Formats: sequence, C-alpha cells, structure tokens
Amino acid sequence: MERPDVVTLTNGAFAENCYLIADPASREAVIVDPGEEAGLFLARLASEGWTPRAVWLTHAHLDHIAGVAAVKAATGVPVLLHPADRKLYDAAPRQARMFGLTMEPAPAPDRPLADGDRLAVGRLAFDVLHVPGHSPGHVAFVGHGLALSGDVLFAGSIGRTDLPGGDTNTLLASIRTRLFALDDATVVLPGHGPATTIGEEKRSNPFVRLQPGVNACLKCGAEVRPKPWGCKTPCPNCGFVYPLGDCSD
Repeated sequence: MERPDVVTLTNGAFAENCYLIADPASREAVIVDPGEEAGLFLARLASEGWTPRAVWLTHAHLDHIAGVAAVKAATGVPVLLHPADRKLYDAAPRQARMFGLTMEPAPAPDRPLADGDRLAVGRLAFDVLHVPGHSPGHVAFVGHGLALSGDVLFAGSIGRTDLPGGDTNTLLASIRTRLFALDDATVVLPGHGPATTIGEEKRSNPFVRLQPGVNACLKCGAEVRPKPWGCKTPCPNCGFVYPLGDCSD
C-alpha cells in the first residue's frame, strides 16, 4: 500500500488539526480543513516542496474553514465541500464574531462532495464517507490506512452535537456503521487532539463502545439489535451472520 506523507498542523484558538496529505512520488498535496493560520499551512507546503492541488473540507464549522479564503487566494486550488454543510459554510463569519474573532468570508466551494466519491492526489486515492451527526454534511476521507475523521470521532471521545444541525443518534450511527466498519488498524486523524485507531476506539471509547456478540457485530463492530439467544441475526451493515437469539420467537 502506498503510504502518503502526512503533516499535522495544530493551529488557532480552537487547537484545530489541519492536515497536509501528499503523494511522496509526485509531490502533490491536499490541504484538509485549513483553520485560522493559513500562513502556517502555506509555509509548510513551500518548505516541503509540495504542490497544492485542492482543499478538502470534512465540514464547515469556522475552526475548520477559517483559512480557506487565504489558501484559495494564494494557490487558486479548488475547494471541496458536501452541499449539506453549505449553510454553515456561509454563516461561518457570523459564527466567528460570536467568539470575538474575525474571519474573511470563504469563496464558494468549487465542487460538491458526495458519499462514495473517490478523490485523487497524485497516485493516492481517498474515498469520501458521509458521516453526519456533528453537522449535516460532515464527511470523512478514507484511504491508505488513514481516516481523516474531522469532528466525528476523537481519541476517547466523539464530536459535539449541540450545534446547529447536530444530532447524537445520527452521529453514533455514523461512527458505528461507517467508521467502525473500517479495518481495526486504520489510523484515525481527528479534527482535534491526538491520532488513534479504529480498533482502539471500538475497545475503549466510552461514548460508542459496544459489547461484541451482544450489541455489536463481531466482524465490523456495527450496532446490531439481536433477537433472543439462538437466532441467526445478520448485521445490518456488513451482512455477517452469527447466532444471537432463539428463532422460535
């Protein structure tokens, strides 16, 4: 498996993680969630000798898009966003003022993201997973053993759902049926805090931990609703079947 070069740049008042993901062969890169300190991201691209090709946005909260305008002005690269987050994107400058911050309005996104899209940077390819709950149009970028999870899943925690468009049940479903379907070794690169793995979060995250064979699929970790003991219940996510309850019910 081709391994991308990854740089994590924690920045701004919200300690947001911006990621630079680069193909080591072509030296092409994407900027994922450029927060407040656009100059930091641009300087690192230059020092690495990487050519920026796009801005990928997991979602449109202000701490993840505050640098979009400056990055776009400096590079001209296209900005990719799921359309369900467009209202949040347009409202971000007003959000910033609520926190005593000033944010330049971001230019209109150049391309809409959709679940199942495959995005390329050089020889690398990442799949787009729609994982709403923290925001309506939240996505994750998955490929090459990585999952850029934005503010859906953190090390030992999950994203908040008390902001406009947030929903706790939707968030938990996104984690359990989409992210937890990934290989346990997948490295999670979250929007805040340290990296983790899918396997570690399945085992220990107190907000989403499921008990295998009782309310979690033994294969993919997704939530299941078992029948009484003895019945073969298929996982609604991956279809894996194993005894869980008495079929006589």
